[in-house]
Amino acid sequence: MALSIDELREKVAQMTKKGLNTQQIADEFSISQRTVIWLNSGAAEVDHPDDVRIGWRTIGVRPNRINAIGAIMADVVLEELTDVDTIVGISLNGILFANSIADQIDADVAIFRSVSEEGDGHLSNKYGNVAGRKVVVVDDVLSSGETMRKTIKTLQDAGGDVVLSVVLVNKTEENAVSGIPLRGLIRAVRV
Repeated sequence: MALSIDELREKVAQMTKKGLNTQQIADEFSISQRTVIWLNSGAAEVDHPDDVRIGWRTIGVRPNRINAIGAIMADVVLEELTDVDTIVGISLNGILFANSIADQIDADVAIFRSVSEEGDGHLSNKYGNVAGRKVVVVDDVLSSGETMRKTIKTLQDAGGDVVLSVVLVNKTEENAVSGIPLRGLIRAVRV
């Protein structure tokens, strides 16, 4: 359901009151953290950040739809690479896509938990290892690229060879993040 700016402000305020941070709210609405901060500030609409809200609930409510998008993402991965060991999903929204891709190309799956406004997080130790492995990073939406950059650095620091990043929607004009090729199924930029 499309939300007006006022409705979105109210939803963001409610989530903030519940204790969610800007990273978590941005993930929930597929908007940038910059937009969450603007919505919480009550600034005038003319001062809005340059952002596009992406709603993909129609895909997210059905596992078969996630798997259909995962099949497309897996095809993109295989088009770019012949050898991948681990698919890393960025929480929250990249996890389901990563799981689907890993299943379809017979790779391990790992999870990066993005836990703060700064995009800081950690690699979950309950899932696949990245040390010494060729890694693909997956998320739903790339807004500023900050979360993807932090994830790539964390994976590289853990010994992973990050070889590709894949997103459902790329809201930038970039084709790489931190020197790692970036493939988006859809590019959504303002003109």
